[in-house]
Amino acid sequence: MTAPIRIGNCSGFYGDRLSAMREMLEGGELDVLTGDYLAELTMLILGKDQLKDPALGYARTFVRQLEDCLGLALERGVRIVANAGGLNPAGLADKVREVAAGLGLDPQVAHVEGDDVRHMAVGLGLDHALTANAYLGGFGIAAALSAGADVVVTGRVTDASLVVGPAVAHHGWSATSYDELAGAVVAGHVIECGTQATGGNFSGFLDLPHRDRPLGFPVAEVAADGSSTITKHPGTGGAVTLDTVTAQLVYEIQSTRYLGPDVTVQLDAVRLEQAGEDRVRISGAVGEAPPEQLKVCVNELGGWRNSVELVLTGLDVGAKAQWVREQLAPRLCATEVVWSDVTQPPPDADTEEAASALLRCTVKDASPDPVGRAFTSAVVELALGSYPGFTMTGPPAPATPYGVYRAAFVDRAHVTHTVVHAGGRREVVAGPDRVVAPAEAPGARPSPYPARPDVLTRRLPLGTFVHARSGDKGGDANIGLWVAHDGVDPATYDARVQWLFKMMSPRGIPMLLPEAADLDVDVWLLPRLGAVNVVVHGLLGEGVAASTRFDPQAKGLGEWLRSRVVSIEDSLL
Repeated sequence: MTAPIRIGNCSGFYGDRLSAMREMLEGGELDVLTGDYLAELTMLILGKDQLKDPALGYARTFVRQLEDCLGLALERGVRIVANAGGLNPAGLADKVREVAAGLGLDPQVAHVEGDDVRHMAVGLGLDHALTANAYLGGFGIAAALSAGADVVVTGRVTDASLVVGPAVAHHGWSATSYDELAGAVVAGHVIECGTQATGGNFSGFLDLPHRDRPLGFPVAEVAADGSSTITKHPGTGGAVTLDTVTAQLVYEIQSTRYLGPDVTVQLDAVRLEQAGEDRVRISGAVGEAPPEQLKVCVNELGGWRNSVELVLTGLDVGAKAQWVREQLAPRLCATEVVWSDVTQPPPDADTEEAASALLRCTVKDASPDPVGRAFTSAVVELALGSYPGFTMTGPPAPATPYGVYRAAFVDRAHVTHTVVHAGGRREVVAGPDRVVAPAEAPGARPSPYPARPDVLTRRLPLGTFVHARSGDKGGDANIGLWVAHDGVDPATYDARVQWLFKMMSPRGIPMLLPEAADLDVDVWLLPRLGAVNVVVHGLLGEGVAASTRFDPQAKGLGEWLRSRVVSIEDSLL
């Protein structure tokens, strides 16, 4: 049996800490260093880059990191795998070779392509698609590594595939090693977002050690049976605990079935165990055949948008907001006009800022004209003729284009998953041996749920012993909630889990999140993690780039939910 492979991460998004690649290479032993640079919004950004210059379309920060660290990686025998190729993995591979030559180095550079399905635009109903990329799996990466590549860059593979590929190459798994592949997918999902696994965006941040240091990036030690241990380099900030790992594990997962191009993962089978300081063992992952179709990330140019923020201070905030809206209404000719709500500031505030509220107006249109100067001039012209204290948080800005994200699905036969090896040899990666139509996932919260007897309760925030991590999947908001591992006895912990499961019902969520009152809500139970996953469909409209919410990626939604006051039984406290 092969020894575990140590796979690190040095990037969770396009714009993450530039120094992370060097920190990971110098901080401890690694076999492979991965970097995740792509997201739905990133594909749109790269698509706009290519409109300006077809030679672009890849994450340029990755090139800067390699200029600094490629020699160090080769010296230490660490192979680098990144999806930084975006829309142009071949162009990035050429750029890596150019950088290497300038450094006097000669690494074996391979790339993975075939995810771009814009050529199928009409067949998929994507006539106006700026980008359309199928999510590929990890076997192309594995083929490149098995052939000796030192650096592998890809287009739109799934984030977890960056770990699956190296694990497949190292352990020799086949396409039907479902449980092993499922374990690698879980490990990849945990480390894909960088420091989110070590305390970043973590609702229990007050208990994190070493908050005076930059958070360490995570490492997954993936064993031959697919189990893994999540850790980080010694001396780095943050921590790896049951809660920090659960936070990332329940992040943006939809149901209890995690669908990937290589395997479908039964998330409700996963178990976590604290195996030492900054070491969490993941086991029990169960895999099934992958779905028959591949998901496609589609971005289209949706039109133009603009916004202004008006400051309302002191008394009569509601009346001030109403008047300026009435004044502007006849001048606004955009197709869509969205005003934010305002809340009266507290009386007798100690600072001007505390005595103020913000009123945001966002406009969208297919043409830039109604949301450009016609909009900002209408606002500015009221500066001396509207409510007392009229001011804005910033100067008027020009209209900007926005994109619309949506998911599509394509038959695997229409996607040619291809590896271009270092010497130029092209290898088509075979599809999975077996695929299935996705079945309805188990674990939806039953209703009615068994009720507990009436007991004495106290009104406290939900976050008293519940953590949360939230985010976006297109227009849907995802909230993962789980009971904190805060040292209570097992019986109390189990009772808290049952209480959380009872509290989180599709009918009850709108009471906690009034903005979801008219939306479809799914709640999925993960008993072995003491967690639920809540999916609020349509809360984010047409996705992050088009959303008019002040939190378009729902990053703070979980924290708002934790702040809501609920009735908690005394015995649980």
